[in-house]
Amino acid sequence: MNATPSPLPATTSVVIVGAGPAGLTAAITLADAGVDFVLLDRLSEGANTSRAAVVHARTLEVLEQFGIAEELVATGDIVARFTVHDGGKTLATIDFDDLPTRYPYTLMTPQDTTEAVLLQRLRKAGGEVQRPYQVSRVVTESDGVTVEYTDAAGTPGSIRADYVIGSDGMHSVVREQAGIGFTGASYPESFVLADVRMDWPIARDEVALHLSPEGVTVVAPLPDEAEPNRYRVVATLETAPEHSTTADVQALLDARGPGGTVRVHEVLWSSRFRVHHRVADHYRNGRILLAGDAAHVHSPAGGQGMNTGIQDAATLGPLLVRVLAGEPDTLLDEYESTRRPVALGVVSFTDRMTKMATLHQRPARTARNLILTTLSRIPAFRYRLAYQLAELANR
Repeated sequence: MNATPSPLPATTSVVIVGAGPAGLTAAITLADAGVDFVLLDRLSEGANTSRAAVVHARTLEVLEQFGIAEELVATGDIVARFTVHDGGKTLATIDFDDLPTRYPYTLMTPQDTTEAVLLQRLRKAGGEVQRPYQVSRVVTESDGVTVEYTDAAGTPGSIRADYVIGSDGMHSVVREQAGIGFTGASYPESFVLADVRMDWPIARDEVALHLSPEGVTVVAPLPDEAEPNRYRVVATLETAPEHSTTADVQALLDARGPGGTVRVHEVLWSSRFRVHHRVADHYRNGRILLAGDAAHVHSPAGGQGMNTGIQDAATLGPLLVRVLAGEPDTLLDEYESTRRPVALGVVSFTDRMTKMATLHQRPARTARNLILTTLSRIPAFRYRLAYQLAELANR
């Protein structure tokens, strides 16, 4: 947090709106290249909740370029496999250890930890987040963009830039101001998200997906140095409570879990949300570009949202550096042609996973379980699924 926010300059090369993982990554790429930028965020301090908790292999490869992959790995739990269950029966086991990467696993670490590592790296490069500034208007002109904002006291101001990156989330003001559509829909179910301390019978080196007539539940380990036996629980409900209690999560896992000893001791944090699957119609409108949740949102199945956003920014930043150094502006068209198909693929993949996992009718569930069990016996199928989950196809 900035105790005394620095006065904003009247002009800069790039304004980045939103200091989540995508915005921080974009800022690092610009800071490393010596490009002037201003990174604005509407919050007075970074969110301290865990939210996204999965970092995939491809994202670690990207963060390796900034010299922070190993630092991030040290903060989390390494998960070697992804398992699918129906009650006490295991339908499929997907291993990551044969993947062609230096990071053949999924890393479980809370999003606030990932953001803290990124922010420290940004500061090492000489950058900073300016808080709190609420962007209200983005006006494109022939030779630049004017970003209008209000500060903590409600005082209006503006800053002029050559380019603007909107990494300000699903309800992006930048995307709206750019007139870019956000095509898609939402799922009928709501989702519970909870970090809990509990006794859990499944090994801590795997993420477990539990299918049931009541809905889908995912349980994954979280680093537990401060809170022993800490897990992330994500589950679909027709109507999720605003804040889940210990009894709520216990009842959910009793009904859907693997059986055996499941005892929820404490809910450390919880939330509810309704999931959309949407992709921006374009990633660019002139001098305005989108990254992260401003460009795509989708089901949490597979834990790919934050990962895709970080990879967006790591692609966009170097392109902007080249354009600002004098290369043709048309080079920025490569960003949409490269990254939008990735987002469409992630949305399609997670949509299939979500619909498969939330089948309610018994005949459909029986057929699904049979197909999944049969396919999971094929090594090529298991490898392909692990490769897709790890986002290695995005290289």
